Amino acid sequence: MTVVHKRKRDRTARERALLLAASKLFASHGYEATTTREIAAQAGCAEGLIHRYFSNKAGLLLAIIRHRVSQEVVDLHSRLPLASAAGDEIVQLVDWEVERMWKDREFLRVVIPRALLDPVLGRALTRIGPLQRANAISERLKKFEECRGLPDQEIVALSHFILVLGFMFGFLRPLVLRQNRNVAKKMAGTIAKIMARMFESAAIAGNGRDHSQRPIPLFT
Repeated sequence: MTVVHKRKRDRTARERALLLAASKLFASHGYEATTTREIAAQAGCAEGLIHRYFSNKAGLLLAIIRHRVSQEVVDLHSRLPLASAAGDEIVQLVDWEVERMWKDREFLRVVIPRALLDPVLGRALTRIGPLQRANAISERLKKFEECRGLPDQEIVALSHFILVLGFMFGFLRPLVLRQNRNVAKKMAGTIAKIMARMFESAAIAGNGRDHSQRPIPLFT
């Protein structure tokens, strides 16, 4: 093993340790209350490595978000097989997002208030989070025959709608508004089925129309 390779491996291991330690401490103590010294001690690393690798605590939080979103996209493709039809895919994607938001609730409690206070983080979060996940969902939807007659912007809009449903009924309703989680999840599923029927109807109409005509919009 070369010295350069060993250094890269060691750095990767230390970065992962810092990300894991920061994630746990942010979730348990809050972002503001957690110090870089505590993070370094939890990770078993020198505090100076946080500044070397991530610039500061805010950079560390941003790196955590990037890592989590990348893993979420990988999990989406590897753990959720494509449904047999686009409508069924929409329903299972909504269920996936609802469950994911509930699973990530402690981390979201840290990120959302911080994004409200820090406009730079808020803008970065938009680029890293919703846009990447929406792109991943769009890629899945475009694999279906039913989607070929629809404009790209409508597929993208539908992807964002799926994410909104996940956030609303997987995080906001049960955690912030204290709605029964099972009730919230059932409501999300009902809305997803309605949306799937609308989508399938628009797709059928789109595939059967004269393509020289103006596209039939799914969202008006």
